[in-house]
Amino acid sequence: MVRFVASLVACVAFGVGLSPNPASGYPTRPVTLVLGFAPGGPSDVMARVFSRKLEQVLGQPVVIDNRAGAGGNIAAESVARAAPDGYTILLANSGILAANAQLYKRPGFNAEKDFAPITRIGAQANVLVVNPAVPATTLAELVAHAKANPGKVSYASGGHGSSPHLAAELLKAEAKINLVHVPYKGTGPALRDVVAGHVQMMFSAVSPSKPLMESGKVRGLAVTTLKRTALLPDVPSVAEAAIPGFEATAWHALVAPMKTPPAALATLHKAMMATLKDPEINLALTKLGLDVMPTTPEELAAYIGTEIPKWAKIIQASGATLQ
Repeated sequence: MVRFVASLVACVAFGVGLSPNPASGYPTRPVTLVLGFAPGGPSDVMARVFSRKLEQVLGQPVVIDNRAGAGGNIAAESVARAAPDGYTILLANSGILAANAQLYKRPGFNAEKDFAPITRIGAQANVLVVNPAVPATTLAELVAHAKANPGKVSYASGGHGSSPHLAAELLKAEAKINLVHVPYKGTGPALRDVVAGHVQMMFSAVSPSKPLMESGKVRGLAVTTLKRTALLPDVPSVAEAAIPGFEATAWHALVAPMKTPPAALATLHKAMMATLKDPEINLALTKLGLDVMPTTPEELAAYIGTEIPKWAKIIQASGATLQ
């Protein structure tokens, strides 16, 4: 991993080692932004928010190509095999770049070897919500309740390998508590059963949980970003409330095929920085539940390198696998 980051830094800094420079004036034609999820979903909405500004900065159209399926693996593999010329990039998430290597037997790509990082865009917090009948008003009280009742506290999720599922498994490991997983086919049914009291708790995206918290149908105890999230400023983070260093977010990033020319990567990174700093784009992404946190390519490479083993350990312990 250290050699990978060092090599990337050298290539971006000196413009050598990956491939010849692109034609003068890059980009000279449309850039295709590939997504691993269907039109209308959260990733698609996010892409359409920032891509219009991105194409203004680049001076060329940004064409969105939705290739849904296999947790984003189909899209990721297509970009990994695409021509490394700067005209095909991938809007990836934490599943594609960190978790899928362990969740799937043959994802079809290697996140560290097949992609050149451009930037992390931001992260979406999950919030830990409990049914009001649960005798806990803080995370510390919930952990104490679970320790006093091993194997009797259940948590819901939208399915094996989902971000909320992995967040709960990380909590189990870090807090050393025994929770029972109740998987559902989607977050909606899972959240409804937490409200009904059939399951006691779950990690959920902020957007569907916030109205339920405000109406008193569930109680929000903590968010999974390292710091508090803008959409729930009064809810502490897990790291703040009980477990220092705890982080379990659905984060999003832009990557390109490995061997994409350094000059093209530099142009894309600069364009994304300008896009994410635009007040209207930043506000729109925040309203979608995204904490905007751009990085350098080197910072993203290092982050991916820590996230892969972190989630591999948690996924192995949970026994979750996907086909």
